[in-house]
Amino acid sequence: MGEPVRSLPHLVGRRLSRVVVLIAVILSGLLLGAGIEAQEADNSTANLPTDAESAVAARVQERLGTAEFTPAIVVFDRGGDDLTDEDRDVVQRKLSELQELAAPGQQVFPVLAEDGQAAFVGVPISAETPEEELAEPVAALRDAAAEGLPEGLRAQVTGGPAFIVDLSQVFDGADVRLLAVTASVVALLLLLTYRSPWLWLVPLSVVGVADQVAVQVVAAATQVFGFSTDGASVGITSVLVFGAGTNYALLLIARYREELRLVEDRYDAMRRAVDRAAPAILASSGTVVLALLCLGLADNPTSRNIGFGGALGIATAVGYALLVLPAAMTCFGRGLFWPFVPRVGDADPTRSGLWARVGHAVTARPVVVAVAGTLVILVCVGPALGVKVGLSETEQFRAEPEAVTGQLVLAEHFPAGSSQPTTVIVATEDRDRVESGVARVQGVQRVESAGEGEGSAVLSVVLDAEPASADAFAVVEEIRAVAAQQSPGALVGGPDAEALDASDAAARDQLLIIPLILVVVTLVLLVLLRSVVAAAILVLTVVATYGASLGASWVAFRTFFDFPALDLSVPLLGFLFLVALGVDYNIFLITRAKEEAEEHETKEAIATALAVTGGVITSAGVLLAAVFTVLGVLPLITLTQIGVIVGFGVLLDTLLVRSVLVPALVTLLGRRFWWPGRLSHDGRQDGRQGSPAGHVAD
Repeated sequence: MGEPVRSLPHLVGRRLSRVVVLIAVILSGLLLGAGIEAQEADNSTANLPTDAESAVAARVQERLGTAEFTPAIVVFDRGGDDLTDEDRDVVQRKLSELQELAAPGQQVFPVLAEDGQAAFVGVPISAETPEEELAEPVAALRDAAAEGLPEGLRAQVTGGPAFIVDLSQVFDGADVRLLAVTASVVALLLLLTYRSPWLWLVPLSVVGVADQVAVQVVAAATQVFGFSTDGASVGITSVLVFGAGTNYALLLIARYREELRLVEDRYDAMRRAVDRAAPAILASSGTVVLALLCLGLADNPTSRNIGFGGALGIATAVGYALLVLPAAMTCFGRGLFWPFVPRVGDADPTRSGLWARVGHAVTARPVVVAVAGTLVILVCVGPALGVKVGLSETEQFRAEPEAVTGQLVLAEHFPAGSSQPTTVIVATEDRDRVESGVARVQGVQRVESAGEGEGSAVLSVVLDAEPASADAFAVVEEIRAVAAQQSPGALVGGPDAEALDASDAAARDQLLIIPLILVVVTLVLLVLLRSVVAAAILVLTVVATYGASLGASWVAFRTFFDFPALDLSVPLLGFLFLVALGVDYNIFLITRAKEEAEEHETKEAIATALAVTGGVITSAGVLLAAVFTVLGVLPLITLTQIGVIVGFGVLLDTLLVRSVLVPALVTLLGRRFWWPGRLSHDGRQDGRQGSPAGHVAD
């Protein structure tokens, strides 16, 4: 990466800066004006590998024509009281109204609960209806069902189509809402960091444009490379661009301000700042990009989409941070920093500030600090051993939309799988044997024929267990075993089977992707630092940070949020973001310490590195944590969980691990920390005097 880094500073010049900004504005405007449409993911199969048994079963059903229609369920109840005679008459009268909304040629079907407290009407809807067109028929059903009901009787629409609509509505206007909140948080924190009435506008404008450009880049990439996006992946990509892009801006501007105290010409100062900050920024962003690309090997389509989109977003952010931001900053004079304008000859306040005192305190008592920091980590890690993973369909939302409340009523008064039965596809000649065998499986409420064709028969199986629960998974596995024994090549599908296959895929992804991410991060650190010990220490500390954040967040989820479990994708995505982004701060700290170690002992080098980088890295960490927490503005539990885990983990890494624990460990190891690099056996190091450090990368 040496030659590209060396060429970057030459983009900064009195005229060239304005040219670069102008070109960036024109190209960004052209790209934003293109209005490229992204390929959007199908919400119903977002977490399902294409080769999963349930996915294959769905395609077979579609070919056979036995899955042409899917029912929307209109459920009537009185909140636990018995339905009155008038209520039953109303339900009967509703049949004709609801029939008009059913798919052509299909009949609605009413069912009364055995306890007499609820009834539902199944309304077949064409399964070929695009997701973006489902909102209209579902809304029509809700209006028709709710009109003219007796006092106390309520009607709710649930079932597959209603869940798709309600999930989609979570993201209606979400991009604007998320962008507005994220930009506001970043603006506030930049204002507090720089305490200047206008300096914050430059990095915020550059990163804001980078975010919108990244949206178009990702949209174009979906057309070329065949992946897709959804509300969750777009939201996470935006958070990554704002968080990482602003972090890189903070580090570059801090270096620029430091150089302005040493040289008069602002263009020379920026050249030096880019020359010395770019290697660490490129190494950090490269680590995040490579880690995100590891998700390309995931079975889970949602994880793959987040990986590809996030990687393109980070690449866009670092491009704007290293090419556009330096040019934009130098278009203005030193007055941009007013009222704290850096002048040549001014003392560097970081050398005697808060973080300088922290650095000296940590390096003076490294054993005590290391033990105390490790104990804090271990206490936080403990609850992670009890984490539960896997949310049912009704547990996906922080607020409960109608599809969820309707499903809960349905599960209370009818067999839990009534609205979304499991399907079994077998050879026609084996149908009777399979039907008999499946009917005897414990947890199966009933089995009935659902059609046949091309030598295959389809059975509809209603389960007693709550959808997507552990009990439902156990029943599906037993059904698969029985069906395969009676009819080789049998396929078991349906919502519960899809949820089971998604869970298995998530487990496989964790076993593959997590070790791969660790390998990637370790290799980047080895190449950057030339030290096996340093790479091992830094990787272990970020992994420990993830474990501590997972444990502490789980306590918060159970105590304050009342979340029953983590979503399937959360452990993997939380690990990726925390390890890839967390190691960034260690890279900024240790690369500075390594360069300081060229002139000082390791103990003094790490103390100086902490003094110089502590303030800006802490600001960057707080900002990144706040940006990830912004995901909580969307009422989807998955995004809330990712935001809390990554937000808390980044704060833990910034305020404890990177600022206290790592410097203590480096001090304890001394020059052995750099083994087997040159600094580990340079005998001159321990005898050096504390001369002023050279100009090195943050």
